[in-house]
Amino acid sequence: MVYSTAWFDVVSKQVANEAAPYYSLRVRDYVTVVALTQNREMVLVRQYRPAVEQHTLELPSGHVEKNQTPEESARQELAEETGFGSSRLEFLGTLLSDTGRNENRTWCYLAADVEPLPTDWVGEEKIEVVLVPIDDVQKLILRGEFTHALNIAALMLAILRRKACLPSLFCPPTSSEPSR
Repeated sequence: MVYSTAWFDVVSKQVANEAAPYYSLRVRDYVTVVALTQNREMVLVRQYRPAVEQHTLELPSGHVEKNQTPEESARQELAEETGFGSSRLEFLGTLLSDTGRNENRTWCYLAADVEPLPTDWVGEEKIEVVLVPIDDVQKLILRGEFTHALNIAALMLAILRRKACLPSLFCPPTSSEPSR
C-alpha cells in the first residue's frame, strides 16, 4: 500500500515483465438498488456531489458495510436514503466500475414493489427523494439529467433480465416521432 485514506487506498502492484509498478485504487465494494413502486415509479435520490460539483440524480447506493453482506447493505441504503423498503430484493449482478484503476465491484439489486417504511423514518438531510414515472427515466438519461454510469448499467441489467422496462428502449421511433 502506497497511501491510505478513510475512503480509499492507493495500491502498488508489480506486473510481470514491467519495470514500473502498476497503481490501483482499493475502495470498498458498492451496492446500488433499482427500486420500483407499484405505481410504476422509480425511486431516485438527488444529492450534491463535491467531486463533480453538482447535484446528481442517482439510484439509492452506498458502500458495502463491514460485517454486512451486499444484500444487507443494499436494504440498508435503500431504507436510509429513501425511506422505502421491499420484502423482495433480487440480485441482478456485479459490475466493475473502472477495470484500469479500481479494484472494487458494484453489487446491483432490484427492489420491486417498494413501499414507504413506517412514518418514524428520518431521511438524510442532504438527500432529496425523487419518484420518477418509469416512462420518463429514458428521457432523463437522454437529456443528461441521470448520468451516473454505474446506475445506468444497473438499470440495463434490470432491463436485460426483464425485471424492468423502459417503454421506448430499443424501439425505433414511430413515423411522427423524430429520431434521436
